[in-house]
Formats: sequence, C-alpha cells, structure tokens
Amino acid sequence: MKLHEYQAKDILARHGVAVQRGLVAFSVEEAVEAARQIQQESGKDLFVVKAQIHAGGRGKGGGVKLARGLEAVREVAGKILGMKLKTHQTGPEGQLVRSVLITEAVDIAREYYLGVTLDRQRSMNVIMASTEGGVEIETVAAETPEKILKVWVDPLTGLSPYQARQLAFGLGFEGQAFKDATRFIAALYRAYVESDASLAEINPLALTEQGQVLALDAKITLDDNALFRHKDLAAMRDPYEEDPLELEAAEYSLNYIKLDGNVGCMVNGAGLAMATMDIIKLAGGEPANFLDVGGNASAETVEAGFRIILKDPNVRAILVNIFGGIVRCDRVARGIVEAARKVEINVPLIVRLQGTNAEEGQAILQESGLTIETAILLKEAAEKVTRALGQQATA
Repeated sequence: MKLHEYQAKDILARHGVAVQRGLVAFSVEEAVEAARQIQQESGKDLFVVKAQIHAGGRGKGGGVKLARGLEAVREVAGKILGMKLKTHQTGPEGQLVRSVLITEAVDIAREYYLGVTLDRQRSMNVIMASTEGGVEIETVAAETPEKILKVWVDPLTGLSPYQARQLAFGLGFEGQAFKDATRFIAALYRAYVESDASLAEINPLALTEQGQVLALDAKITLDDNALFRHKDLAAMRDPYEEDPLELEAAEYSLNYIKLDGNVGCMVNGAGLAMATMDIIKLAGGEPANFLDVGGNASAETVEAGFRIILKDPNVRAILVNIFGGIVRCDRVARGIVEAARKVEINVPLIVRLQGTNAEEGQAILQESGLTIETAILLKEAAEKVTRALGQQATA
C-alpha cells in the first residue's frame, strides 16, 4: 500500500527522522491557513506547494511550486488543487490532485538519496545511499552505478552503528552533520522496520545551509500482508489513488492487477497465473490483467472475476486456466456455468481445466449450452486464444 508524502513524513517523524515543517490541505483556504501557521512557527514567508498523488515526477508535471507570501500560496494552491497531474508514472490520463502539502522552503547546500528496501536475493534489508539526490535511483543505477552505496542489514542483529556511520562517511558528511546523518539513517531504518514497509525512500535528503539534515521528500510503501498489525496505517489508504477494479477485486479476496493487454485471464494460483500470461503472449496476445481467484474458486468469486475482467474495454477474449488441486475441476466448472449465465460475456471464452475431476468439469461445460471453448493442454488453450484474436482482427 502506497502512502502520500505527508503521510510518509508523519510516520518518519514519529520515529525521529528530521523532516521540514509541513501541513496537508484539501482546499485553498486550508492551504492558506497551513502557510499562515508555518509562517508563525518559522518566521519565513517562502513556501513549497506540493501536489499529493501516488506518483513520482510531480515537479516536472507542474505539481510542485514555490510561493512567496500567503496570497501566492492561495494562487498556486488554487491552480494545483483539482488539476489532472500527468507524470511518467501516471500515464497520459493523469491523476486528479485532491490535496496539497504546504512546507517551508529551506536553503539547500547539498542533496542526497537515501532508501531502504528488501534485497530478496540476499534475504536481507538493504540501505542504499547516493550523492545524486533529486535524481531517480533507477537512472543513477543505470548511468552511474558506482555512485550508489549499499549496506546490507542482517535481520538477526539489526542495523549496527558502524553501518550508519559508514553510509554517512561515504556520502561525505562532516562534523555535526555527520552525527546528525548517522542518527537520521538509524531512524529511517527503524521507521522502515517498525512500520513493516517494503520501501522507505527519501529523495532528496538535504543538507541545508544552516547544517540541518532534513527529509525534503518521502515515499513509503507498506507491506499489505502486515497491515493487520497496523490498523492506524491501514486507515491511511487513499482509494482515489488506486485502480477501482483492484479495489472491487479486493472485496471478493481476489488478487487482481490491471494490465494494458487484450486477453483477460482468470487463474487459481500466482505461479500458474504468471505462466498463463506467458502463454497469452506466446499466442500473440497481451494479458489484460493478473487475476488469481485462489484455491477456493466458488461461483461467487468466478462471477466477480468475470464482471471485473469485462469492465476493461480492451478485453477481446478471456482465458480461464484452472488446476484442480485444492479445488475440484467439476466444482469450478459449475461455478463458471452459473457465473456465465448471470454475466453477459460478449467475448470468446476459453476454459482450460486440468487436475482433479478435469473430465467431469469439461463435460459440465460442454453440456451447459453456453458458448465456451474448452482445452486440456496449455498449447491447446494458446491456439484457441490465437484463433479468437485472429477472428476478431479479420471481422
């Protein structure tokens, strides 16, 4: 689960990470009032107005602006709130801005990158740091990988003080800033671990002209599987920032991710779903989604899956690929027939059943009177997908 910048900074501040003063606003008047409060606390009249969406590149898209004085804040916030902000991560459709973060402007001497994530190959958390702050870490990794410092943290011992010092020294901090940076790194790692995050990223981390070490931006992604331990963090979910189809799927305990293809797929099991998407691509199509109905595919979940898949206007065919291990194929077949009679399926439907009671399941589908093509082998399913797409292309 992704968080907005203001939410991420709130979590970081709770764990002792130094962040610049800032308040979130959902209207122009709230933005002005936030700036007034920051002005009273800091004595400064230069502010940064930052659009709050779950995407990077906000500055390049016009979602981050400087404003001097309260009237300037009013004007800038009025332009950003309600705009469709387009970045390289939102796609051409953009994302509606519903809130802005008002922060004090700071005098920046140097910018750095600092992030924590899980290195699955080593089964350890890794802290990454770079002197190339303000630049996307993927770009740094591709163009100047030698500028990325990495420290792996043993989960049994946790972050050692010498590791934090090693990173601070590698970034070139000196004197009091070195001590502050060391504490900053330790606090960031603590926030990452204690909030069960899968990513905690600060870009840029700033050294100000006054010698402060501050997080000017923050990104935190929480592990969905651990949210049951963090009811307060789960409440931070912003449904407006998530795909409505993925939210609907979650209500039925379906694992759904929308893609850009033309073949909808419904599968039981994540590994089989990945293989099915490969089959679709080999057949000349493109997967329109990842949809895992799990090991207990009932008529209700299958019906919900069909409805969600068909809400994507790009879907030109549907491939259902079920392995009867935990669940029997005849039970799934009855669920498919029941669901297909309730949902208007106006594209070719190919169903592959294999495993427990696969023959019985196929018989149920063939005797249903519905327009359903069946398959046993993956190759056969792929050929039928290819044929369905080809027929539509020539129609």
